[in-house]
Amino acid sequence: MGWLSKIFKGSSHKISEGQYHEKYDDESLPQPGYESEDMDHAIALSLLEAEQKQAKVTDHEPNLEEDEQLARALQESLNTESPPRQIGGSPPLRNGRIYNPSSFFFPTRSRICAGCKNEIGHGRFLSCMDAVWHPECFRCYACDQPITDYEFSMYGDHPYHKSCYRELYHPKCDVCKQFIPTNRHGLIEYRAHPFWMQKYCPSHEHDGTPRCCSCERMEPRDANYVTLDDGRKLCLECLDSSVMDTHECQPLYLDIQEFYEGLNMKVDQQIPLLLVERQALNEAMEGEKKGTHHLPETRGLCLSEEQIVSTILRRPRFGAGFRIIEMITEPYRLTRQCEVTAILILYGLPRLLTGSILAHEMMHAWLRLKGFRGLSPEIEEGICQVLAHMWLDSEIMSGSGSSTASSSSSSSSSSSAPSTKKGTRSQFERKLGDFFKHQIESDSSPAYGDGFRAGNEAVLKYGLRSTLDHIRLTGSFPY
Repeated sequence: MGWLSKIFKGSSHKISEGQYHEKYDDESLPQPGYESEDMDHAIALSLLEAEQKQAKVTDHEPNLEEDEQLARALQESLNTESPPRQIGGSPPLRNGRIYNPSSFFFPTRSRICAGCKNEIGHGRFLSCMDAVWHPECFRCYACDQPITDYEFSMYGDHPYHKSCYRELYHPKCDVCKQFIPTNRHGLIEYRAHPFWMQKYCPSHEHDGTPRCCSCERMEPRDANYVTLDDGRKLCLECLDSSVMDTHECQPLYLDIQEFYEGLNMKVDQQIPLLLVERQALNEAMEGEKKGTHHLPETRGLCLSEEQIVSTILRRPRFGAGFRIIEMITEPYRLTRQCEVTAILILYGLPRLLTGSILAHEMMHAWLRLKGFRGLSPEIEEGICQVLAHMWLDSEIMSGSGSSTASSSSSSSSSSSAPSTKKGTRSQFERKLGDFFKHQIESDSSPAYGDGFRAGNEAVLKYGLRSTLDHIRLTGSFPY
């Protein structure tokens, strides 16, 4: 199953003299507007002339205090350094750093603050976002505090402190719970599970972070997965409905048999069903003389040969660290009384996954017992996957309280409503059923994936019974 790779792009702007230019990541703090040095000088001279005329009107009475104030204003005006002009599209710089302009005055004219809607008088102002602002009116949309930093971020039409923007919009890893770092191009890149959409840092694919053997979700740092004796990890949600021993699986086996009877495909022979460990499953697979078709991770097997298989007798106990501390098994001798000697299922999987594997293997048994021979992997595995998908569909429908038949089984007889292991099915278990269906539908392998899609299309078009009759006669799906 292919994983999704996402690249998250932010929105930001460079701001200068009321204009802003798009750029990824950050914003340049809005710079105060300013007038030219010549204008400052002219204002000071004008003020000086006005004071001189006033002095003449009052019979030239000496006023030392006012003269000193005028002299200081003139000197400050002459000594005030104009901010460096912006060159190209870059913000004002000095010695390689963003220039921090000081306070200054500008001539009175109509300037309305975009924040408070009042006129901006003498004093500092900020020019950004095609508007002018009082410095105290240019505020973060999240915390409503003035933005005084050199840089800020934008989302939509609203400015944010960089820290506020990060908390609100920067994606966090669902595994380590940290902000997902940027890649070498400055972009936020992460992976996401195609069904659960669990977001995580790309590094977790290579740092040994375990996945649940059932739902495939990665283990978060603040959670503990159960460790089975064969090294598989199982999340606590999947553990809640897991089937752990052969005796525990028998009610589910009866449900599957009733499902097949509802499709007029009753299996007359009593076929033993055994839950086994991974090692026992692999050994049994090697002992099969007939060529069979298996997934890379084999979780079920329909046997035709006589063997001795180690089966799980009692549900294992878990100790410290969520590890199995006691596993009781016993040998089981398989004797050949028909074309099928036993069905083996990997222990420790949730009920719905165990049931779908069992429905798949039951179809293998049905085909052998009914004399279907020499089928290609695409046909045999494909039709077995169709039955597994149909069973999942019926379980999900019955669990949601709907009496509607499943899409792929609508052309055949409906199955009886199955019972669940723990009564009312949880919301997560229903979601898990949808995931197992998604796995079947999106499988990319030729036998299990392409075979299922071709078989399901035939069943939807012609019905299950007509499809099986066509397979018996031609060894292929009808088109």
